[in-house]
Amino acid sequence: MTNYTAENIQVLEGLDAVRKRPGMYIGDTSIRGLHHLVYEIIDNAVDEHLAGHCKNISLIIDKDGSITVSDDGRGIPVDIHPQLGIPAVEVVLTKLHAGGKFDHKTYKVSGGLHGVGVTVTNALSKVLDIEIKREGFIFRQKYEKGKPVSALVKDGETKETGTTIKFIPDNEIFQETTIFSFDILSQRLQELAYLNKGLKINVKDLRENKDVIFFYEGGIASFVIDLNTNKQVLHKDPIYLHEEVDSIIVEVAMQYNDSYRELVHSFCNNINTVEGGSHYTGFTKALTRIINDYAKSSLGGKKDELKLQGEDTREGLVAVISVKVPDPQFEGQTKTKLGNSEVAGIVERVVNKKLTEFFEINPKIVKSIISKCILSAKAREAARKARELTRRKSALDSSSLPGKLTDCQEKDPAKCEVYIVEGDSAGGSCKMARDRKFQAILPVFGKILNVEKTRMSKVYASDKLADLITALGTGIGDEFDIKKLRYGRILLMQDSDTDGNHIKTLFLTFFYRYMKELVENGHIYVTLPPLYSVKKGIKAYYARDDKALKELLDKIGKENVIIQRFKGLGEMNPDQLWETTMNPETRVMKQVTIEDAVQAEKMFSVLMGEEVEPRREFIYENALHAKNIDV
Repeated sequence: MTNYTAENIQVLEGLDAVRKRPGMYIGDTSIRGLHHLVYEIIDNAVDEHLAGHCKNISLIIDKDGSITVSDDGRGIPVDIHPQLGIPAVEVVLTKLHAGGKFDHKTYKVSGGLHGVGVTVTNALSKVLDIEIKREGFIFRQKYEKGKPVSALVKDGETKETGTTIKFIPDNEIFQETTIFSFDILSQRLQELAYLNKGLKINVKDLRENKDVIFFYEGGIASFVIDLNTNKQVLHKDPIYLHEEVDSIIVEVAMQYNDSYRELVHSFCNNINTVEGGSHYTGFTKALTRIINDYAKSSLGGKKDELKLQGEDTREGLVAVISVKVPDPQFEGQTKTKLGNSEVAGIVERVVNKKLTEFFEINPKIVKSIISKCILSAKAREAARKARELTRRKSALDSSSLPGKLTDCQEKDPAKCEVYIVEGDSAGGSCKMARDRKFQAILPVFGKILNVEKTRMSKVYASDKLADLITALGTGIGDEFDIKKLRYGRILLMQDSDTDGNHIKTLFLTFFYRYMKELVENGHIYVTLPPLYSVKKGIKAYYARDDKALKELLDKIGKENVIIQRFKGLGEMNPDQLWETTMNPETRVMKQVTIEDAVQAEKMFSVLMGEEVEPRREFIYENALHAKNIDV
């Protein structure tokens, strides 16, 4: 047995702990963690704006892969720290849990709670240069891998104030990639500009000569207008509610459209609380009560029509809830859910007061909202009846699983996968090609319902979707339970033609709208079956599109080759299907993820929604790029 003594206890001092276990501080060292380095610097600049000292932020992606972030705030202090005897800026950059965000004197509210932000960026950077303008002078210092390699020096005079940080990520830490994405950064910075009225953010990418400025005088009201792009709204302008109570600032912007879905984004101190929390709870509670009370007192509808539930009052609602809280309590280090119980009551009181005032002076808008809510309640009741009917049918069947489903032998969902295949012919080939131990097959003939244009009652009435829901086992809507998922991987396998791509899009729309957690947790995949089979001598090759075919022929030569173009999956032999699309050792497939929820929402509305003109414009603008594009 190996000796275990005091000599085996390792003490990591300074920033060594960050470099040893970076995932503890930035989540991971993939592209997400890489961009987190930038967000830590940006968040400090935004905190300066919240404190009333910063109006402009600039971010530059340079050709050498470095990032430069500048702000016109007060500048990080440079005087000697009384306890540590080194400049305050060096404390900020090298000491964990050090900063000016703990006493609420320097910063009333802040997204950074633990004082580890820019310190972590410094620790995980190959090189970091900082320039500070304050007290009439320019100060500079250089760091490498978190450690200062020069003293803080005074380098000229200036009348300006602010902080500029330039850094290059350490490729020893970020071995997967050190290349920053303009799109990822600009999406986050646009969000911050929406959430901070009056803040101008300039993003430049010198690699591709891109330059964009985000500035929104309307703040979160402009955010809601953007989210409702390409949707038919029930009232022209968003409803904007704002008030400060007990040092907590509450902002709400909301606007209804004629769709059947709720889209509510919640934020606390500019942090996107994707799991909601107490501010969301307070908002929804107040909204449900106000709409019910107003409907009963002002519209005098039938009693049974006025039993509106929370989901009825939020159908077609697009809203942004933003709170600024001095001492936020988030559930988990990822900060995805706000836990402050007092915030729920404050948000509820603000919404009660301000929304009631709005309703009293805008009766026409209220009437259209109430009418939509009543229609939603009727549709919910219809969906309930359809769901119960589906259950009764299942109970009468000899088996609870769909008859078309060919299940696998394995019972552990993590080891199972199901192929959703287009048509019975392809389904037959897949059944012969599969590994019956862990691969299940569900043939779905033809195109399924476009759920973007319909309510849940029609989803339950669709035999094709009912079979799919039953096969997966999770249920949908308020009954969805990801723990009941029967297959760890759900693979969409359709033909590599226009119809096949359309069918993929319909399935993806269904999963995004009714089983979003499956997408968020990485359970959905798109297979990439070949379009061509190429034989030369005794060797067989495959090409998934025209471009791949050309590249293959350039490589192997065009002489004495036999090219077969598959019209569909049904034309492929079982051994061909297994080799190209089903064998885990050789298949190629794409995992479906959501990089940007706001952009995803817009694209589903454009491509699958009721409005024709936005779809026509999208097709016109992207027609030249349509060839060889994957769904």
